[in-house]
Amino acid sequence: MFSIPGKQAVTITDRAAAQIAKLMSSDGHKGLRIGVKKGGCAGMEYTMDYAAEVDPHDEVVEQDGARVMIAPMAQMFLFGTEIDYEVSLLESGFKFKNPNVEDACGCGESIKFKDVETLTAEHDKA
Repeated sequence: MFSIPGKQAVTITDRAAAQIAKLMSSDGHKGLRIGVKKGGCAGMEYTMDYAAEVDPHDEVVEQDGARVMIAPMAQMFLFGTEIDYEVSLLESGFKFKNPNVEDACGCGESIKFKDVETLTAEHDKA
């Protein structure tokens, strides 16, 4: 696992925590598992799935009844990310404010991360 002792992997805004807790209670889910996968025009995409169980290798962040599990492969790329939930006239959804993103496509669905060496060096300084 990629972690820094005493520091949460991600932060969750109050709006996001309320929405995650609501989603968890709808069908008795254990939480939301977030990760990253290859795809999109910038190279990577965020994933969010309901989780029936907590994997022992997941990084778990809990706040106000919300539980987010970070898949092991994604931990380095998501460290320091703020998860928010925004509602507008045209759409609503989770938004990731991620300091590890180097570039993003115009639609905001696809991201490009800094290379692993840069991420490792930045996190070692923290």
